[in-house]
Amino acid sequence: MSDFGKVAVLFGGTSAEREVSLNSGSRVLAALQGQGIDAQAFDPAERPWAELKGYDRVFIALHGRPGEDGTVQGVLELMGIPYTGPGVLASALGMDKFRTKLMWQAAGLPVPAYALLTADSDFGDVEEALGLPLFVKPAREGSSIGVSKVCARGDLRTAYLEAARHDSLVMAEQGVLGGEYTVGILGDEALPIIKIEPATDFYDYEAKYLRNDTRYLCPCGLSAEKEAQIRQQALEAFRVVGGRGWGRVDFLMDEAGRHYFLEVNTSPGMTDHSLVPMAARAVGLDYPALVRRVLELAGND
Repeated sequence: MSDFGKVAVLFGGTSAEREVSLNSGSRVLAALQGQGIDAQAFDPAERPWAELKGYDRVFIALHGRPGEDGTVQGVLELMGIPYTGPGVLASALGMDKFRTKLMWQAAGLPVPAYALLTADSDFGDVEEALGLPLFVKPAREGSSIGVSKVCARGDLRTAYLEAARHDSLVMAEQGVLGGEYTVGILGDEALPIIKIEPATDFYDYEAKYLRNDTRYLCPCGLSAEKEAQIRQQALEAFRVVGGRGWGRVDFLMDEAGRHYFLEVNTSPGMTDHSLVPMAARAVGLDYPALVRRVLELAGND
């Protein structure tokens, strides 16, 4: 057996991302058990949190709220159980795209232009200020749930109403169309950048999880100098929000080659379509070794 003791793999849960979490968590569980680690499934939708007492470590494979927003992290802090991924503050910030942007702006990191939307917003003014196309998204959801691309004047209100079904905090964001990329973070290392080329109009839920024609490029096609610069900045972006352990930082490029940080993911997917496992493979770390390394990095705030 291992020196990790009894490990709970948290997956499933009650968020809109439950199905993705079930996929991630079942793979993580199999990878840990395959290495002789005493890992057990724990679905908080079916069991009370108090039943975590007696576990020595927790691998968090929950996505969305409350597993990724600091709530579960706070429960585990109170119980004194080390867990994977960032702590309470970083998780809460990372789940909130608006406040993540405020932190990054304060640190001098580039982000796309954006605006908060309410039912009383002047949608025409926002379309004018940000230009088209633009993207509308719930600020505190993941997996592109509730995200719309607005290409025609007058369509912003409808996109807002769709996003507001998922969250009371809704953002409009300038379209940055030179390419979508991601940087996996593992410990103190930024993994090789992956370029994402969806066959759909943008990298939506379907492109992430259901289709097999999304292309993932690693090497990503950037110059070595540019990639090194962005990987270093991605580490900084992760640390600015208080990140530790592991995570993922997404960014966009414009047509002029300028990059803009988009969001941080503090509980990345671990499905067969997921990005951190792809980046880890590029540096010789297979899926079981990656899962073990993430578990080794488990801690408390």
